[in-house]
Amino acid sequence: MIMKIIRYSKISRLISVVILSICPVFVASAFAQEHAYFIDLKSRKVTELGTLGGHNSKASGINDAGQVVGYSETADGQYHAFITGPNGVGMTDIGPPGGGFSWATGINKTGQVVGWSGNGADGTHSFITGPNGTGMTDLSTLSGYYTSGIGINATGQVAGLSSTALGSAHAFITGPNGAGITDLGTEGMGYSLANGINAAGQVIGTLGSISSGPSYAFITGPNGVGMTSPLGTLGGGSSWATGINDAGQVVGYSETADGQYHAFITGPNGVGMTSLDTLGRGSSWAAGINDAGQVVGYFETADDQHHAFITGPNGLGMTDLNSLVALPPGAVLSEAIAINNTGQVIAYSYIQGIPMVPEPQSYALMLAGLILTVTMVRRKQKG
Repeated sequence: MIMKIIRYSKISRLISVVILSICPVFVASAFAQEHAYFIDLKSRKVTELGTLGGHNSKASGINDAGQVVGYSETADGQYHAFITGPNGVGMTDIGPPGGGFSWATGINKTGQVVGWSGNGADGTHSFITGPNGTGMTDLSTLSGYYTSGIGINATGQVAGLSSTALGSAHAFITGPNGAGITDLGTEGMGYSLANGINAAGQVIGTLGSISSGPSYAFITGPNGVGMTSPLGTLGGGSSWATGINDAGQVVGYSETADGQYHAFITGPNGVGMTSLDTLGRGSSWAAGINDAGQVVGYFETADDQHHAFITGPNGLGMTDLNSLVALPPGAVLSEAIAINNTGQVIAYSYIQGIPMVPEPQSYALMLAGLILTVTMVRRKQKG
């Protein structure tokens, strides 16, 4: 399959990731095998989650019971959302109904799962399930063609992004159990996307412009009311928020004055921004945080590889997760995705020597890039 990509300055890398996100078979063939792992830090036991019959799987969310969600390649080459039992045991295919692909991106304490699905022809649809991943219900949209649910809290409030009738991407929040949808706006920027939500309904995410320009991390008040942006940067022009805990501590990554990327953590309610370590290397990126403030993510090694990291409470200290566990020969924990309140972590590995996707991007950024690509191509055609 040959694809022609129109490149637009700083979003060209984002668009490339979007193409990968909507063509999972292409991802598998071009970027090798990914294996999802469940890690119990108390016992230091590592369990490979397996797949739904294919070669690849990737975890994206975990609750305090250790139920894991993500997506996996099936025997026929599709990618389907999955859920496991407690402590990462077993893997169940949860969709999509009627064929196509689906990704699960978040899970709450009752096992309600949120994510998005599509078939390549009808855009993408956000979904929410019942407890333990049973059933799949489409969420409403902001009158657009594409939508993606990203995070979910204990009451089933969902945060994500949706295209609007005008073609831009806007962050949204729903009511309990995915009911209703509220546009969070863009604060005068070109797009907004939500990457997470906590128990109070505080939403975090990123604001950006369609043309080249900076991106800003944001946090809202309870139930998505009010948007504070920017949260600040670490001396550079842009910052991105990727996770939030129930105290409102936000994690993500920011450009620094010397052009690197550093993982960061804030205080409660997004106040203040503190750079995390890079373990003496170039850059680091934070992906998730638990209520104790333990942060997980990944950093860049001296040989340009990615290694997963974990910190202590409130982001103090940083340790290469690979040094804490025993892995199969040739496997490296390249990114830690999330950590729950019992110290269980989900991560993925790659086979050394096989190329990885080089830039850090969230699931929401993938879809936002798709929406922006479609919008810009349409504008170009009209012009």
